[in-house]
Amino acid sequence: MTPHGHDARVRLTRRALSDLREIEQFSVKEWGRKTARLYLDEIQAALGRLQENPDILRLEPDFAPGLFFYRVKRHFLVCDYRDDLLIVLTVIHTSMDLPARLLELEPRLAAESQLLRSRLHGPRPKD
Repeated sequence: MTPHGHDARVRLTRRALSDLREIEQFSVKEWGRKTARLYLDEIQAALGRLQENPDILRLEPDFAPGLFFYRVKRHFLVCDYRDDLLIVLTVIHTSMDLPARLLELEPRLAAESQLLRSRLHGPRPKD
């Protein structure tokens, strides 16, 4: 998917950042700060893996056409991936009914992705 072996640019929507804050708060409450930090480190490492190799994303065309997924422990990263830009739209716990939750979120996810994409495709500074 990535031409010439370029890394993907990885960005998170406000919703995904909010999801991660909720995961952190819940984990601290349930298992303590150290365990919460280790879990969030796993998610951070997964984002790094996706940046280096976005081909490890999975498509689920049966219930989420156009969306990509990557499982990290007990959560799915739900992503939009086009033109070397990988946008993490939301982070959903594996115990949730994924198709139903995506159906509920879909219009907002598409809008958030489009907004972030338009902001990122504005004038880009040179490296």
